[in-house]
Order: sequence, then C-alpha cells, then structure tokens
Amino acid sequence: MGKIMALLNVETAVADRYSSAAGEREAALCCPVTYDRKYLAAIPSDIIERDYGCGDPSAHLREGETVLDLGSGTGKICFIASQVVGPSGRVIGIDMNREMLALARSCSPKVAAAIGYDNVRFYEGKIQDLRFDPAQLTAYLADHPVSDSQDALSLDAFVARQKADSPLIADHSVDVVVSNCVLNLVGGRDKPQLFAEIYRVTKNGGRVVISDIVSDQDIPEHMQQDAELWSGCISGALREDEFVQAFVRAGFHGVRILARDQRPWQTVEGIEFRSLTVEAFKGKAGACIESNREVIYKGPFSEVADDDGHRIGRGVRTAVCDKTFQLLMREPYQGMFESVQPLVEVALGGRAVGESQGEECRPTTEKNSGSCC
Repeated sequence: MGKIMALLNVETAVADRYSSAAGEREAALCCPVTYDRKYLAAIPSDIIERDYGCGDPSAHLREGETVLDLGSGTGKICFIASQVVGPSGRVIGIDMNREMLALARSCSPKVAAAIGYDNVRFYEGKIQDLRFDPAQLTAYLADHPVSDSQDALSLDAFVARQKADSPLIADHSVDVVVSNCVLNLVGGRDKPQLFAEIYRVTKNGGRVVISDIVSDQDIPEHMQQDAELWSGCISGALREDEFVQAFVRAGFHGVRILARDQRPWQTVEGIEFRSLTVEAFKGKAGACIESNREVIYKGPFSEVADDDGHRIGRGVRTAVCDKTFQLLMREPYQGMFESVQPLVEVALGGRAVGESQGEECRPTTEKNSGSCC
C-alpha cells in the first residue's frame, strides 16, 4: 500500500507542478535548448516562456508528415512542427494537463493566422494509453452518472468499447511520434505500455524522434519515491542504455542517437542526468521471403550486425531475404550498403524461410555458405 500511495502522490505532484507552470514559468523544469528562430516568430510569447523541454525533435521532421506530440504541454513543439510539415501535414498534441491544454488551444488561432493555415489539434489524453479518450468518457458520464455498482460495471463496459471501436489515436495512423522531456514523467509500471502504444500508433515505415532526460546509473528506490524529484524530470528517468533498448523491445529497428548532451543537466546524489534525443524506425516485422537478393556492406567497420542478429562483413556479398534487403536500402541504413540485383527475379509471395522445415528464420548468410534463406 505504501508504494501505491507513493505512486499516487507522485502523479498528483506532477499534475500540480505542471498546472502551476502553465500559469507562471518555472525555470527548473527545462534544459537550455536552441530552436530555429524563424519558427518562433509566429508563436505567442506566453507559449515560448512556458517551454519545458530538453531537446528539439521538431528539427528532424519533414514536409507533409502527420506528427503526434506526446505530452505537448502548451504546444511549442506542435506549433514549430506545424510550420515544418506545412499545410499538407498535420500535427496532433496529446496532454493530460488541462491548464496547459487551455493555453495551447487559446493560442492556436493566433499561430494559424500568422502562418496562414491551421493544421494543429490538441486533445486531452494519457500518453501511455492512447486508445482512451477522456472527451468521450465525459460525454458518457453526462448522460450516465455513476451512482451504484451496476453503473460502474456499465462504465467499464463503455470504456472497453470506446478503446476498441473509436480510440483517441488509431493504429498505424501517424508518420512520426515526437516527445520532449515527458516520457520520464510516466510511472515505471506504465513505461512498457507507453512504448508499446508508441509502436502501435506509428505507421509501418514511420519513425519516432524522442528527446528525454536519461541517467548514467539506476535510480535508487528512495529517489523514485520522491514526488518532487519525479515532477522535476529526475526520478522517472531511464538509464541511458535502457532508454535506447526500450525502443528495440517495443519492435522498432535502426535506433540511433541524434543528440546527446556531453555535460549533465543536473547531478543528484552522484547520478548524472542529461538530455538524449533518439530516432527509431518501424517496419521490420513480417515474413522472410527468398528473392535472390544480396548486399555488400561498404564499411568502415569490419562487419555490422542488424537488430535481428544478422552479421554482414565489409566487402562481402551477403544473401538476404527480401524484407531485410528492403530495410537496408532505406533510412537509416541507406548509403551503407551496395545492392546486388539477382540474375533471376523471384516472384514474392512464395514460401517463407524455414516454413516447411520449422527452422528459426535467420536468413542473412554469406553467399554459398549454405542455405541463403
């Protein structure tokens, strides 16, 4: 019960602190970040002054993309992203703090007028449960107040139907998921679900760009129970290597560090906390099908290993399945490998590797070293 109460106090502290920060700027909640000044001119000063981030994921966006910002706060990253993706793109901000959402929504028409189009929408929601839509729950409760246990059961059934039939964010619906110093505020027990939700809503072929605070050591228990440190982006930080690995466990591939602060933002009890920006890609799921494809890794390392454990030597013609071939020909691997086209094209849709023998699918091998797939 003690840990449960501590968790509740932590969540309350986070909500209270950021509600207060929506009204009056709190410098302790942000790291120094340099943004492209050309995008700031269209954003009201109220938003700029209440920026609580540790990186700039918007710097890695492209025109025409649909972007989801987790923990969008007062909307600064969303308003920058709206200009980067342009009128053909779309930006969605999700946050549970109503004070910050109110400020973001009140400034949205001003930004739209300044840039000449309106492509940003803000919604209330939990970033670790992007199926749940609080607005639909509010509408339901207006007509179905809960007064007894039977009403409570009906409420549970409604929430289950809502999440299944009309989720706040649909499966495979966004090109890029971004977040700026918010994932650390999610409780430890909810973090696996958080990364699973990020994977769920990202399109196949899409990616994530996440800036967050990470630590160089595990956070001790007594710090995890400190609500003030939690709300200050300290106690919920993942260890740096664990943060990177969390994207791999969720199903992403090609995870790479885009930015890492050399100097720590803060040092607490000898533990260093710094900003890290990570990019990861979705699209490696699927069957391995033989297509007579080969690649040559161009270096500079003597060999590389991909996220499925396939080892490819420098300068060595290496047979790969069609799925692996397609992955290696696009970002983030694009340019690292030379493609070797087959003498005889193989129609896709044939037998999957290992399908008839029941073998584990590990299709990448050196040419003529055995079965290629």
